[in-house]
Amino acid sequence: MSSALPQRLAAESIGTAFLVATVVGSGIMADTLARDPALTLLANTLATGAMLVVLITVLGPVSGAHFNPAISLILALRGELPRRDAGLYMLVQTVGGIAGTLVAHAMFALPLLHASSRIRTGGEQWLSEGLATFGLAATILAGLRFERSAVPWLVGLYIAAAYWFTASTSFANPAVAIARSLTDTFAGIRAIDLPGFILAELAGALCALAAMTWLLSARTDNTEIRAAEGRP
Repeated sequence: MSSALPQRLAAESIGTAFLVATVVGSGIMADTLARDPALTLLANTLATGAMLVVLITVLGPVSGAHFNPAISLILALRGELPRRDAGLYMLVQTVGGIAGTLVAHAMFALPLLHASSRIRTGGEQWLSEGLATFGLAATILAGLRFERSAVPWLVGLYIAAAYWFTASTSFANPAVAIARSLTDTFAGIRAIDLPGFILAELAGALCALAAMTWLLSARTDNTEIRAAEGRP
């Protein structure tokens, strides 16, 4: 990354703020207009997927466009992000996410902070979050390896799908989960339910790191063997 650290941190904070404002704001808008949970979730899905494509495309060249402490963690473990920088990324992502909730509330004339009462707990929810984050991390790692320019679309499409195939609607992001605990709207989660979600998300990301490291190294070995044999 060629951008200086302050610019990268600003990009991570702004990007996470816009992401959370989209998740929370589109949920409020859809819930107000539709009064149908399926339509609300569909609107939430489309808005979030679209915003991810935009944010990763425009801010990726500045900071890498993680917007997610779990992704910053695994990239730091891979040596692609200095560990000190990773800690700062996680901090500004969380602060940016909280700012996104505040902005969404302000736009819809709601109390700026309103702790969520929405229950999201239990084994099925934790399994969903672990699987959702595993898939997201795997998508990013493989995308960076094979088709870097496609990563914005890969992430946007993956999250849009994961909204519907997971019981938790795929938070897949500790900073976003924390920010969503501060809204008592469609997108909310009780603060007491956060530890289970965050642990599941981190576990999913670390499992994806291990799995993709193995898978991608296997492909490297096969490529080197073919090259040594003079085969394409």
